[in-house]
Amino acid sequence: MAAAASAKTGPGTRDRLIRTASRLMQHGGYESTPVKQLVREAEATLGSLYHFFPGGKQELAVAALHFGDEEFAEVLRAGLASRPDPAAAVEAVAELLAQALAASDWRDGCPVTATALETVGRLPDLQAACARAFANWQHLVAAKLLASGFPEPEARDLAVTVISTLEGAEMTAQVTQSRTPLLLAGRHLARLLASYAARPGSAS
Repeated sequence: MAAAASAKTGPGTRDRLIRTASRLMQHGGYESTPVKQLVREAEATLGSLYHFFPGGKQELAVAALHFGDEEFAEVLRAGLASRPDPAAAVEAVAELLAQALAASDWRDGCPVTATALETVGRLPDLQAACARAFANWQHLVAAKLLASGFPEPEARDLAVTVISTLEGAEMTAQVTQSRTPLLLAGRHLARLLASYAARPGSAS
């Protein structure tokens, strides 16, 4: 009995709770993720949830949003590192997102959007976690632009534009079950970045 109890409250249980919460929230948001379903799909117990997350569902949700933040960041890093030219790199990111979304049968969009939309003004801890995720993604894009010679103000502003555009395109692609919105967004973002890079005194 002691061994069984230990197995249920080991590190693997915490990881399963976070991953399961991230997936369920990605599909339906925070409010539409019942605790009982979450625990069941994570092969955990209510006791183990409160053991690892004394703050309950909200504390787990913050951890799940951080996990989703890093998952999305990995895609961004891979796409941005795949091309030396930032315009081509951003287009590659859009292509990776389109491939992943199609491969998930249009279910696995942005890991924080569904939760972000329903937490504004209501759940400040979750809203803050979503804001940190967006800021993290913008930082990754800005770093690519800065490394390519873009002036800092332009790099920061363009990074916000890139992430906002990709987020909107991903949601549209998910609703329409088509890669086209993401591929078009990537193409036009690439043109935008190329036009900035071509200006005198801008990126070399």
